Amino acid sequence: MEINVEAEKKAILKDYRQLLRLAQPRMKKGDDKRIRHAFEMAVDAHKHMRRKSGEPYIHHPIAVAKIVSGDMGLGTTSIICALLHDTVEDTDLTIDDVRKEFGNTVAKIIDGLTKISKISHQTESIQAENYRKILLTLSDDIRVILIKIADRLHNMRTLDGQSRKNQLKIASETIYLYAPLAHRLGLYSIKGELEDLAMKYTETEKYKEIAKALESTKKERTKYINDFTKPLQEEMDKSGLKANVFGRPKSISSIWNKMRKKEISFDDVYDKFAIRVIIDAAPEKEKEDCWRAFSIVTDKYSPQPNRLRDWISHPKGNGYESLHTTVMGPGGQWVEVQIRTQRMDEVAEKGLAAHYKYKENKFKASNSTEEVIETWLMHVREYLKNPDINPIEFINDFKLQLYQKEIYIFTPKGELKILPANATALDFAYTVHTNVGDTCIGAKVNNKLMPISHELKNGDQVEIITSRKQKPNEDWLGFVTTSRAKAKIKNSLREEKRKIADDGKEILERKFSQLKANYTNENLTLLASFLKMPSPLDLLYNIGKGLINLSELKQLKVVGGNLEIVKAEKVYKEKNEERFLMQDENQNEIPKNAELIIFDESSQFPYEFAKCCNAIPGDDVIGFISINGVIKIHRTGCPNVINLASKYGYRIIKTRWTAKTTPAFLTTIKLMGLDDMGIINKLSSIISSDMKLNMQSISLESKEGIFEGIIKVFVKDNGQLNTLMTKLKAIDGINSVIREEI
Repeated sequence: MEINVEAEKKAILKDYRQLLRLAQPRMKKGDDKRIRHAFEMAVDAHKHMRRKSGEPYIHHPIAVAKIVSGDMGLGTTSIICALLHDTVEDTDLTIDDVRKEFGNTVAKIIDGLTKISKISHQTESIQAENYRKILLTLSDDIRVILIKIADRLHNMRTLDGQSRKNQLKIASETIYLYAPLAHRLGLYSIKGELEDLAMKYTETEKYKEIAKALESTKKERTKYINDFTKPLQEEMDKSGLKANVFGRPKSISSIWNKMRKKEISFDDVYDKFAIRVIIDAAPEKEKEDCWRAFSIVTDKYSPQPNRLRDWISHPKGNGYESLHTTVMGPGGQWVEVQIRTQRMDEVAEKGLAAHYKYKENKFKASNSTEEVIETWLMHVREYLKNPDINPIEFINDFKLQLYQKEIYIFTPKGELKILPANATALDFAYTVHTNVGDTCIGAKVNNKLMPISHELKNGDQVEIITSRKQKPNEDWLGFVTTSRAKAKIKNSLREEKRKIADDGKEILERKFSQLKANYTNENLTLLASFLKMPSPLDLLYNIGKGLINLSELKQLKVVGGNLEIVKAEKVYKEKNEERFLMQDENQNEIPKNAELIIFDESSQFPYEFAKCCNAIPGDDVIGFISINGVIKIHRTGCPNVINLASKYGYRIIKTRWTAKTTPAFLTTIKLMGLDDMGIINKLSSIISSDMKLNMQSISLESKEGIFEGIIKVFVKDNGQLNTLMTKLKAIDGINSVIREEI
């Protein structure tokens, strides 16, 4: 294909000018020249590179810079770093070249981004270690992770050019880490887009179905929003408040999550949009004006009891400030209303990035906002710097705290502490101080004596009781939810473990000396794997405790001081009915670009259907190679396979259904509706007589005039299943019919 060089130059220049327009509001004297210089360096460095779509590669760094500037609101330094973020890794430019042209700060950020890229391109067996290294950048300059999220967002926007296998791997990584991280950093708009784009590739049919339904109900929704907001806007204007009242649709993924969580259909999701009241207020009047607006809203529409959320008096851990209430709107519909100022809205949309900007401009919203963000970052940095954390354990703990809801707890002197929901008295103790946690024996919660495992509630006042004789034990790990408390307890237990491990080290050194083997980290790691120990420390600890018989070392041989396993052992662990391989990719027996065709007799690969999601013909599916070489087939939206693909993406195998006739598959349908004496006959008639399907079982439970039922029926594909569900829902009195989701 002939390339039109002039047209490409014009397109690149147009893209660059759009970037400058976005950057203009935050540019200082001389910034335009610095950005231009970075742009020219990036163009020259990437001049021979193209993306998989065929377009010049330079469009990618410009797009990342536009997200950094427009969506995040960051300044010139971040824009320069975004433009140059791939140069050191992919071109002849070096960090020293960048430092010479733009100084130490830019060089440090790009160095961090380069390290992340190198990690991301490796096919290590444990992807969690990669994530841990990515998150370590939080301890250096927060802009590294912000630019990385912008990079991931643009990659997700342009994912169509990738293979199906890469689409699923990248989308799974995005759901697993990047979307939760964007959420915790307060990048709500970006988080929503990342989740929607990931759903587009992992739950394609559902994504299209909800998008189509949203489009078909757009006129009706717009009219309702106008009817709801018009009287509110008039009242705001009369009161003298400078407020803008408008409606905003909720993301496709958030609607789908609600449908799945509540087991309801699209039509039964009432809050498909939220109303926002954004106020132009002076810094000293922000709180006052928000409560005035709240009063106007609740005077006009009746609020739902217990649905007020005040994140202005107590901001969230990522700096989010807003008042939320749910009111009864026209036509008996509950409507969520969010009230905040323009500054709060910018922080709500751009999260930590906006906070960073306000901090640079020496503008402080409030001491509480500043404090909660800095406290969270301090805890993250402290946790990340612990070198002994198991990577899988680390990422699971860290990911949990990204999405957790928060509660507000007070010390005896009235000092506020923010903790995740379900936190215990012991979590609180470790929030106060490590020594307080280590010696905690109980707590007074609202002046009542409670055990360390007591779960705290929002607004509790807590006093910790300590004893110098107390010390952490293994059971404590079951009492805490915060990553900080877990890390501190594990550190303390590890110190005890190390004392015993020192004895084990002496024993093993003597054994190695007898075998003429070198006492090295490589030999220790190999021996730990051979004996199925999680780490070398666990190996030495178990030797010190006398739990390992060193006669097993006879199965090893020593070559030049190095241990070698005579008979290769596979190291694995069970989780979610899947076996995770923890060895190198080159040990796979199935070719990298292989394709599995389900029910094709010529297929040479053994496979079976994962029980966690029960895929049926017509579903979008993915194969995942387990340790025994059997391919497990999952639906692409299955949380288990998203977890697998995010950590072991190289074990994905392209999978599709054969066009041939397939056997019937058992699937489960859940129903709910008004109780009726003839309901079972009506259901059976459609399933058996009308559609001629075999039914394994039907069970209905009725309570106070409402029934809930589960039907297990054999279908040949999801088309037949959808037809059946449509017919069942048409029965008078049936309120909802859904396929049992994962």
